[in-house]
Amino acid sequence: MSHLGAHLAHIGPGQVRIVLPARPEVGQQHGYVHAGATSAIADSAGGYAALTLLDEDSEVLTVEYKINLLAPAVGDHLEAIGTVLKPGRALTVCGLEVFGVRPGGERKLVATGQQTLIRVDRRGR
Repeated sequence: MSHLGAHLAHIGPGQVRIVLPARPEVGQQHGYVHAGATSAIADSAGGYAALTLLDEDSEVLTVEYKINLLAPAVGDHLEAIGTVLKPGRALTVCGLEVFGVRPGGERKLVATGQQTLIRVDRRGR
């Protein structure tokens, strides 16, 4: 996330928000934030959301995720919100949303998705 310039903006039980400033380094040829950067912050927000509900000896890995790009990703920054939909001992399912935020705070949903994560034991690595 640091390579992209993203940072954690909110951490709560079962929900995490990540902010990515719109910069040329994360853009594509038409001036929008690249789908890869959009997807990366969505995936990370969901992963961290799942991690908030697990013990300190746990980590998570994404098993699968699906993202729908609904609109060009424009704005001063993007906000990705990961929300746990179904926690589990082994598998957790999260909802993903990414908003483009313009000056003045106007928000537009630019991507939505869902992911499944698996819990792994940190000590077993």
